[in-house]
Amino acid sequence: MNIILYGPEGSGKSTQGRLLAEKLKVITLISGDLVRQSSENDKGYLGEVCKAALHAGKYVGDSEMFVLWKKRLKGKDILNGWVMDGFPRNVRQAKFLAHKLGKHKQKVDHVFYLNVPVEISVDRLSKRGRRLGNGELHDSPERIAQRLKIYHEQEADVLEYYKEKGLLREIDGTKTIKQVHGEIVKHL
Repeated sequence: MNIILYGPEGSGKSTQGRLLAEKLKVITLISGDLVRQSSENDKGYLGEVCKAALHAGKYVGDSEMFVLWKKRLKGKDILNGWVMDGFPRNVRQAKFLAHKLGKHKQKVDHVFYLNVPVEISVDRLSKRGRRLGNGELHDSPERIAQRLKIYHEQEADVLEYYKEKGLLREIDGTKTIKQVHGEIVKHL
């Protein structure tokens, strides 16, 4: 089973992804991990782009994300199912994902939209206070605001894309971790 957890940063995607992957005995695929790994390990152009995006508190562009995901989706470990977090962020990325999965005779089975108000996202991210490799605060108020603005500009189109495909389930992400997990599992 291949599942996408969609929602703004701070909606609980990583927590729910970990719980769901454990329950289903599948792997998690996390967009932010790919970017962080590339920024640390890739000494070429892609690593520099990832490093610059992290430093600026921005998302990595589509073309670079496509390179990262194209490589990751070739892994044999994806064949037994996965829970994806942080990708796709826009319809172009959703179409790219569908195309790449199709090449591997796979598809997205469910998309769970963890819906939370902006103020909850900001509060959760501020408390998380994730830092970059150089110790700089990744979850600063300015960077949080910038990333959430970009996310919300593209959210409606992504939701509509998956709704039209009959894959979208909206979950109230303001509930407790246990309640949100229960709601997701109920749909499976």
